[in-house]
Parts: sequence; C-alpha cells; structure tokens
Amino acid sequence: MSAGTGAGGVPGPWGQAPAGRPGTDPGALEQVLREVAPERWDAYERLLHALADGRVWMLLWHGTPGSPDAQYGNMEISGHGYAPAVTSPEQLASSGWARAHEVISGREIAASLYRTRWGLWLNPHAPGGGVGVPWADLRRIAAGLDRLPAGPLKLSEPQLNAQQFFALLERQAGEVRAVRALRRAWVQPAVGEPYLAIGLDLYESSPPAVEAVRALMQRAIAVAPEGLAVSTVAMSDEYDPVALWMRANARPFFDREAGRPATGPYPPVPPPAYPGQSMPGQPMPGYGYGTQPPAPGWQQQPQQPWPGYPGR
Repeated sequence: MSAGTGAGGVPGPWGQAPAGRPGTDPGALEQVLREVAPERWDAYERLLHALADGRVWMLLWHGTPGSPDAQYGNMEISGHGYAPAVTSPEQLASSGWARAHEVISGREIAASLYRTRWGLWLNPHAPGGGVGVPWADLRRIAAGLDRLPAGPLKLSEPQLNAQQFFALLERQAGEVRAVRALRRAWVQPAVGEPYLAIGLDLYESSPPAVEAVRALMQRAIAVAPEGLAVSTVAMSDEYDPVALWMRANARPFFDREAGRPATGPYPPVPPPAYPGQSMPGQPMPGYGYGTQPPAPGWQQQPQQPWPGYPGR
C-alpha cells in the first residue's frame, strides 16, 4: 500500500511498525543528537549511525498507519522537502502532535524517503529547531554508511601525475565493448581520505559486461601511482552525488562516441543542480552542506531553528 501525494503529506511505506533492532539503546539517538553542531562532521556521522540502528516516530499529517490514505507530514526548508519525526515517546509528547504517528526503523524510513529526494527532520519542536538529515545521507544509511563517502564532498578535476594509469584505461576501454565513456573526479569526503573516482558510462550491465569492466579496472589500478585510492561510480545512478557532479562538470576522458550525434540514456543538457552543486561555468565550492536561511518555526512557534545540513 502507498499513500497518495498531496499538500501536507508525503507518501511512504505502510504496514506493521517494526520493533527496532534488538539491543539498540533507545537513548543513543537522542544523546548524539545533542552533540551535532555546524562543522562537527564527526558528531553528525555518529548521528547517522545511531539513526541507522534505531527507530523514529514519524508524524502522520493524515490517516493512520496502514491506511491507504496515510501521509507523512512535511516541512520545506530552503526549497527542500523533509518529513518530520521525533526520537522517543517523550519527544512525541513534548511536541504537542495531536494526530497519528508511526514507529519505524531508521533504515526503513531512510530507504523510503531518499528515493523521492525527501529528507528527514528530527525533533523539529525542540529548542533550536532540531536537525535535518538530507536525502543524500538517508541514501547512505539505506545502502550502508561504510560503502558511501561522508559529506560534505568537495569535488574537482583530478590534479594527478598518473598519465600511465589514464592512458591504460583509455586504451583498454576501447577494447571493452560495454564501455561507452569514462569520466573522473577527485573526491574529498568530510570524514576519510580523498580518492579518485572513475565514472563508468556503460551500454549494458549484464554480468559478462560488469565482469569485463571489473577486469579492466583491476589491470589499470595495477599501474596507478602508489597510495592512490581509486573507486568507481555508475554514471546511471541518479542518486549518487559524485555521478551527478561528473555528469554536470566533467568531460569524458574516454568517449567511444566522440563526434557522433548524442545518443543514449542521458539528456544532451546537464540535469538541474542539486543543493550545493553548481552548473558548468559557475564556481564549484564543493558538493556539500553549505549554509541556508533559518527554517520557519515548528507549528508556527517564534523560534529560529538551526537548519541542519542541506542536501548534497
């Protein structure tokens, strides 16, 4: 079942509310939530881990859990949508929310919201306005926090002395028929070491094609400069911030169809910019949080919440 869309609500998955992960400390999320502050990327990462292992109380603007017309509440912060939630029965009581709610695991709500580019706003009633988790970080929770880089991401063209590596990639990519084009970006996460990302634009993703591309990357990495970390990104991933940046800002360094009319799944013009992402010809400060005006008060209260972290 799914809820309909409309003013005041956002659709989500409905059904039996999960009981949460056994052994999860119910106070862990609220404890780390108090530590989050601007530029405290370490505390924010701990918040994401606590959210992934915990559960939240989603506020329903309309309907009840399991009903076909159920809708989450919503908030618009600087043009970006967030679904409000609280972190405990005590926070639910102090929020004054008089409508229904749904208890759901952090991973489940993350997987639901990010696909429609909705973020999650925790305890919007609290002093300071609570904390917003953008959809890009919900995607990290859903996919595994250790598998995707921590933002804010600073992205740029690589400035590397790696001619042999790139030359081998270009030469052998021409021999792997599944490869349409290759792009590159230098990625500096907020937490962790910088690395080189190679964007893979493929004609197909069949197992033989994927295996051929994997073997191609292994051969190239063997001649990469010592200590250089290399990762690959599927250019077809419409939710990956590195792929989005490369589509808008990085020309292919290998293009099988160079000189031919534009074809394939990508539009001939760059997609609209996402928060923190500039378009070609504009300054690129990095695909990151940045700053934004204060959010409107929760339930029209005269407070000035800290806006949290905008989408990446």
